[in-house]
Amino acid sequence: MLILELSLPATAVARLWRHAAISETKRARAVAEQWHWLDSAEGVLAEAGLALRALASPAGARMLHPLRPEPGSLPGAPPPPPRLLEGEAAPAEAGQAALHPVARYAGKRIEARHAQVLLTLEQGSLQAGAAEQGWCLLRLQGAAPPVLELAQSLAVGLPLLPATAGLDEVALALAAGRPVTPRHKGAPDVGGATTVPEALSIAIGHLAGVLLAQAPQARPEAGPEAVHQLRVAARRLRSCLKVFRKVVDNELLRALDGGLRDAARALGAAREWDVFLGGLGRELTAALGGEEKRWQKLLDRAAERRLAAYASVGAMLAGPEFRATLWLALHAAARPELLSPPAAPEPAPDAEGGAESAARPDSRPLLSLRDQARAVLGKRRRKLLRGGAEIAALSDADLHALRLEAKRLRYAAELFAPLWPGKATKRFLKRLSALQEALGLSNDTVTARALMATLARAEDASGAAPPWAIGLAEGWALAASRGMRSEALIAWKGFSKLDPFWEHG
Repeated sequence: MLILELSLPATAVARLWRHAAISETKRARAVAEQWHWLDSAEGVLAEAGLALRALASPAGARMLHPLRPEPGSLPGAPPPPPRLLEGEAAPAEAGQAALHPVARYAGKRIEARHAQVLLTLEQGSLQAGAAEQGWCLLRLQGAAPPVLELAQSLAVGLPLLPATAGLDEVALALAAGRPVTPRHKGAPDVGGATTVPEALSIAIGHLAGVLLAQAPQARPEAGPEAVHQLRVAARRLRSCLKVFRKVVDNELLRALDGGLRDAARALGAAREWDVFLGGLGRELTAALGGEEKRWQKLLDRAAERRLAAYASVGAMLAGPEFRATLWLALHAAARPELLSPPAAPEPAPDAEGGAESAARPDSRPLLSLRDQARAVLGKRRRKLLRGGAEIAALSDADLHALRLEAKRLRYAAELFAPLWPGKATKRFLKRLSALQEALGLSNDTVTARALMATLARAEDASGAAPPWAIGLAEGWALAASRGMRSEALIAWKGFSKLDPFWEHG
C-alpha cells in the first residue's frame, strides 16, 4: 500500500478534475472540515515533533499527530497515523505547559475512486493570528504501481510534485512565523539496508527529497545555500547510481542519471558566481575599502551575471524536464523491485544435454551490501592515493583532477558510513572533507580567473568590466592559489595516513 501526498496549486484544481486521466471519475460530495491546533506559547509540542489537532465542533475530538514521516520514508509520504486522545485531555508530552489555540483551518475534502486508487483532495485556508495561507493537497492511496502510474499521468499537464510538508507542519510553521524546515538534508542513511535494492531505494528517496525541499528556495534573494544543496544532492545521487552500476543498470536509472546531470550543469553558473562574490569578491572589497569605482563596476557586472544565472536556474526548476527527473526518482524509490539486479541466465546445456558444470562469470553470487561497499571504497581510495602521490608537484589541472577523485571517494564514503558507525569512520570523513575543502579552495581561485575572462567581454548593453579591476582580481586569485597549496599539502598528509574504516569489522 502506497500513500502519496502531492502539492497542487489551488488555481489548478479545476484542471485536475478535467484531466483526461480522471475526467470520467465520479466524485463524492464535498465534506467540510474545520480544525484548530493547540500548543504552548513556547511551542513545546512542535519542538517534540508533534501537533495537537482538534475538531472545531462541540465534540472537539483531539488527535496527536506526528509532524514528520518515519525516517527513510519516500518524498510525499505522510506521517504515521495520529493518536486519539480522550475528551479534552492534554497529551503527556505537553508536561505542565498551558495549551492554547495557535492556528486554525477551514476547508473541504473531496474523495473519488479511479480504478484501484483512492483520490482525496484537501482545499482550504490556514490562519494563525493575522497570517493566512491557502492549502491544497491531493492524496493518492493504493498499490504502488497504479498510484505511481496515475500520479505521473496527472503530472502531464498539471504542476504536481510530492508534497514537502503536511497540513500540521504548515499550520505550526505559520503559527511560529517561520518557513517549514526541510525534512531532507545531507547524505542518506543506508545503515538499515542489507541489499543493494534497499540501499538504492533509501538513497534515491532521500536525495529526491532534498531536491524537492530546496528547489523553492533557489532564489537570488534567498542566498546561496539552496543552489549549493541542490547541486550537491544531484551529484550525490549520480554518484550513488554509479556506485551500483555494475550491479543494477537499466533504462530507468540511466534516464534518471541524465536528468540529474542536466540539472547539476544548469546549477553550475549560479553556484560559481555565488562562490566568487561571497569569497574573493568580498575579500577584495574589504581590502579596497569600498572606495574604488572600477572595482565596484566589476562587482555590478558580476551581480548581473549571477542574476541571469539564477533566472536560468528558476526556469530549469519550473520546467518539465526537472519535474520528469523527480518523478523518475520517485518511481525508482517507491518500487525496489525495479532496482533488483537482473536474474542470472539459466545454464546452457552441454553437448550431452546436461547443464554446464563450470561456473560462469554472469552467474556468480552477488556480493552483500557491505562487500560491495568495500570494493567501491577500496578502489576509489587507491585511485586517490595514486593521483596524489606527488601532490607537491601537481599542476593546477592535476590538482583539479585530484579534487574530483577526493569528491568521488567522499560521496561514496558518506553513503556507506552508516554501515560502519564509530570514531574511525567519523575521523576518516572529517579528514577527507578537510582535504576536499582545501583542494576546493584552490580550484575556486582557478574558477574565479575563468569568470574574470567572461567579464572582459561585453555581452550586453552594460558593457565589460574595467580591465584594471579584472587584472586585480586575477592577480589576487593567483596569489591566493599559491597560499592554498600549502593548506592542501597539510590536509593530504593528515588524510593519507588514515586506515580505511571499512577494513574494521
